[in-house]
Amino acid sequence: MEETSTRPGTILQFRQDIEAQFRRHIREALDVALVEELAAALGSGRHERTDGRRGYRNGSVERTITTPEGTRTVTVPRGRIASTDGASTEFRSQLLPRYARRTREIDEAILGCYLGGVNSRRIRTALKPLLGERHLSKSAVSRIVARLKALFATWQERDLSTERYAVIFLDGFHLKVRLAKRVVSVPVLAALGVAENGQKCLLQLRLAASEAEVSWGAVVTDLQHRSLAAPLLLVVDGNGGLKNALKQWEGVRIQRCTTHKLENLKAHCPQHARAEMKRDYDRIIYADDGLAARAAYDAFVKKWATLCPAVAKSLQEAGLELLTFYAFPKETWKSIRTTNTIENLNREFRRRTKTQASFSTEAGALTVLYGLVAFGQIQLRKIDGYTKLPSFLEKEWKQVA
Repeated sequence: MEETSTRPGTILQFRQDIEAQFRRHIREALDVALVEELAAALGSGRHERTDGRRGYRNGSVERTITTPEGTRTVTVPRGRIASTDGASTEFRSQLLPRYARRTREIDEAILGCYLGGVNSRRIRTALKPLLGERHLSKSAVSRIVARLKALFATWQERDLSTERYAVIFLDGFHLKVRLAKRVVSVPVLAALGVAENGQKCLLQLRLAASEAEVSWGAVVTDLQHRSLAAPLLLVVDGNGGLKNALKQWEGVRIQRCTTHKLENLKAHCPQHARAEMKRDYDRIIYADDGLAARAAYDAFVKKWATLCPAVAKSLQEAGLELLTFYAFPKETWKSIRTTNTIENLNREFRRRTKTQASFSTEAGALTVLYGLVAFGQIQLRKIDGYTKLPSFLEKEWKQVA
């Protein structure tokens, strides 16, 4: 018996038949949805005579759109909708807006390519088999990207009075941007908040000339001007400019990054004594509670003031700001005792923009970074121990109030 079903040509034909049926059903579904939308707007189906009828049909028009399954021609019904004053207006579909030529999924795919560092020419080349030349011109890609820039501008100026964050991480990283006809490495200052449910949220992105106090002060001032309530905790590294800028947020507790401080201690400690020093330092950072951590801190200072005064002095520079995290639920300690949370985000920013040698403008650089988060290219998850935050914060917010 001849097994025709296993022949490569038969399998290919079967697949093509299935795809053809699938495409036909997609078109039929679009046509039905558009007809039903018009019927709802008119208050009656085709050929129905009802007292609540609000207009009449007026033929149809063929529209070509691009979906994730390829280019489709659909029939869009036309109609006139009567208003209360006796006049009528043309029916405008919400499912398929008047000038739409692509579905939202296609636009998001194009943005995904753009955010991944692919230029307009490569986007058009890669998607040409699916979209064709007519629906993906250079100007079409530019218009999609322009919408992203508009979203970023709105995000930058949004009101924050209704938002509240228990913890805010602040840190900077460098990108190459063309400024004054020259490509230079400039710092991007970022603020990442942790909401009451533990969800991380990007709050601010700003290009600056340096990480000096005036630059970080501008970040804090901007958040305050947009009515952001002071957080319970600010997590930072040992940057001097940032440390001074935080004085603008009076009364907010500071958590110095314990990892950065360990690196500073190593820099002041002789090589042969580093293992011992780290064991003593770990007793501070990994204590069972704040009281035990404070005792370990005092013991560290007393011991190393004799063994290596520079190490003890470096620890005292950060002081008890290394221990602030102990006032929070134990389950959250891992997430809030270091700046790793925001440094991981900054690392993703660098990784996903490394294909671009440099950015042509400051606005272009920040727009891409914002888009990576806004369109899910970079996922922001909840911090460890987030389930313990709501009950803890309820008590803390009352005390602040």
